[in-house]
Parts: sequence; C-alpha cells; structure tokens
Amino acid sequence: MRPRHACDDVRRAQEFRAYVAGAGGRLLHTATLLTAEPRDANPRAQRLLTLALARTYACWDRLHGEDPYDHTRRYLMIRFALSTLRYGGRLPFRPPPGGPLAGLSPQERLILGMRLHEGIGEDQTAALLGLPTERVRAVQNRAMAVVLRPAPGPAPTLGRAGTVPS
Repeated sequence: MRPRHACDDVRRAQEFRAYVAGAGGRLLHTATLLTAEPRDANPRAQRLLTLALARTYACWDRLHGEDPYDHTRRYLMIRFALSTLRYGGRLPFRPPPGGPLAGLSPQERLILGMRLHEGIGEDQTAALLGLPTERVRAVQNRAMAVVLRPAPGPAPTLGRAGTVPS
C-alpha cells in the first residue's frame, strides 16, 4: 500500500466536490421521490443522500473506471430498501399527504424511481432488488395505475344551472 500524500487528499476532495456539485441535485430529487417528502421539507431524503455520499467518498479511490453516480445511486436505493425491510415493508414514518407518490408503498416508490426517474432497465432493477422481472413489471404497472388515477373529489362545474351563455 502506498503512502497517502496531502496533495492526493486535496485532489480527491476537489474531485468529489465537483461530483457533488454536478450530481447532488438529481440525487437529492431521487431521494425525495423515494421518501415521498415535499421538496422544501425533506430531512429524511437529505439524510439518505448524506449517507450515500459518505459511502461514495469513502470508496472514491477505488471507483476509478466505475461511474460514481451509479455507485451513489445504487447505495441510495439499497439503503432505502433496507430501511423499509427493517420495518416490515413500511417506513418508520408516514409520508406527508398530497405528493404524487405519497399514496404508494415504499417498494412501489423504489421501483418507479429506479425505472422511470433513473432509467434503470427492468432486468437490472430486478437483479438489484432480488426480485423476479415479472414482479418488478407488476409492481410498476400497479404503481402507475395509482399515480395516473384522477384524485377523488367534486366534479368541476361548467356553469350555473338555468343560465344560458350569451
């Protein structure tokens, strides 16, 4: 093992800062989608991202030839999946109502985030989650049906009854 020099540490920190400046916003958005928190109040998503970035920084020297974004994203999603498994498939908190993904289960949010937001293929998603491809497809279809279903509420009124437009 070769000794570390101060100039190596400075270069490493600069590279990592540049990486976070470029990818941090998208990764935070992914974490926010997973936790179903509002964009402006997302402490769980920020904590999840901080853990993933800390893991990436710890492995930074070993990532040469590997995309650090993929590494961070993979750890972010694995960490989220593990946190839901710890609580029997549920999160230890209830997502705030009103978000487009708030009505989905953690597994549905994870699969939608991986497939649609991050663009990970169906087979790769299944392999990362340890699920059959058919299960990933079924969960994605069910989640999309929930997201695309119109919200229940009163029907919009077109005009007053008994009036004729002039």
